[in-house]
Amino acid sequence: MKNRIERINKLIREKIAEILLKEVFIENGLITVQSADTTKDLKYTKIKVSVIPFEKSGKVLKILERNLPNIQKELNSAIKIKFVPKVKFEIDVTEENADRIEKILRMIKNN
Repeated sequence: MKNRIERINKLIREKIAEILLKEVFIENGLITVQSADTTKDLKYTKIKVSVIPFEKSGKVLKILERNLPNIQKELNSAIKIKFVPKVKFEIDVTEENADRIEKILRMIKNN
C-alpha cells in the first residue's frame, strides 16, 4: 500500500505542477510544487508549494484557494484512478527557514 501511495503522490505532484503552470499566473513570482502527501484512504492530498519571492506566499495561497475548484476539476480529469483525493494547498517554508538560518550563520561568522 505504501508503494501505491508514493506513486499516487508523485503523479499528483506532477499533474498539479502542470495545472498550475497553465492555470495560475503570478506576476514577478514563481510557484514550485514541492510535495504531495496523500492520506492512506485517498480522500485528501496536501500539496506543499514554495513561492519565490517568499513575501508573495500569502497572496499566492489566496489565489490557489480561490482557484481550487478549477484546479480540482482539472486534476480529476487528468488522473485515471477511481477516487481522486481532495486537494489542499500549504506553503512550504523549508526554503525560507534555510535562508534565515544561513543568514544567521553568516552573521555569526562575520562577528
